[in-house]
Amino acid sequence: MTERALRLGTRRSKLAMAQSGQVAEAVRRLTGRDVELVEITTYGDVSREHLAQIGGTGVFVAALREALARGEVDFAVHSLKDLPTTQPDELALAAVPKREDPRDVLIARDGLTFEQLPNGARIGTGSPRRMAQLNAYARTHGRTVETVPIRGNVDTRIGFVRNGELDAVVLAAAGLNRIGRTDEVTDFLSVDFVLPAPGQGALAIECAASDADLVAALAELDDPRTRAAVTAERALLAALEAGCSAPVGALADLLGDGQEVTEMRLRGVVGTTDGSSLVQLSTTGPVPTSHDDAAALGRELADEMLAKGAAGLMGERAL
Repeated sequence: MTERALRLGTRRSKLAMAQSGQVAEAVRRLTGRDVELVEITTYGDVSREHLAQIGGTGVFVAALREALARGEVDFAVHSLKDLPTTQPDELALAAVPKREDPRDVLIARDGLTFEQLPNGARIGTGSPRRMAQLNAYARTHGRTVETVPIRGNVDTRIGFVRNGELDAVVLAAAGLNRIGRTDEVTDFLSVDFVLPAPGQGALAIECAASDADLVAALAELDDPRTRAAVTAERALLAALEAGCSAPVGALADLLGDGQEVTEMRLRGVVGTTDGSSLVQLSTTGPVPTSHDDAAALGRELADEMLAKGAAGLMGERAL
């Protein structure tokens, strides 16, 4: 008797289906079992409100987690940046595979780069983090841009540029890579002026903590360096008490001489959406060898940022 197919819960968007399909293929190769995709609609997919209004945190995740809890799916794939920073006890974050390109990218009319955009250019993004940093970056170059809140899938967002409503939109490089549309990018935004969302470019594979065999099988897909980096980034986010709709950017990268990685650098930024005020700091430490080490690096940087006034830049925080 052959084992039944593993059921992988995924959002229905083209991007979610693409990244879940890649994970499904990897799990098939690992386990020899068939994997079927189970499409689940989340609140974040159907709500027309802006993410900052509906709370951001977990809106794309809750329905997948509920399907896991009910046993309708065996495991789920999320974009890690959508995952709330507190992990429920009954679910295991079984694997964080090797991270894709964490950068944000610009898709602008006429093939323009950020530097070539005209003064007052209209740039679409639904992310307060991107708004804060794009406005600050323009300001340091003596220019202004108008950040316009948008929602929708990749096609919808790029459509705003194609139909002339916007001069440019900002998206995550990883998503475009996964759906094979990197050729539409007109500028890769350097992390030196736009830090990505904590966990951007990484996927999270979650299953029931009680399913020890599946936890062990999925763990084969884990990339320890990626996990250490995103653990530090998410600990920073958690210590700032900020959800994934807050204007917080973070990136941990591993430093070394090419042969050997010796240190991890964590950079963090928080700012007002108009870019008038930013707190941007970094810290460097030994490469974390445990979850606790990585999380400590994130908390340490968050403490320094809070001491520099970061809390006041994040708007009203729910108590």
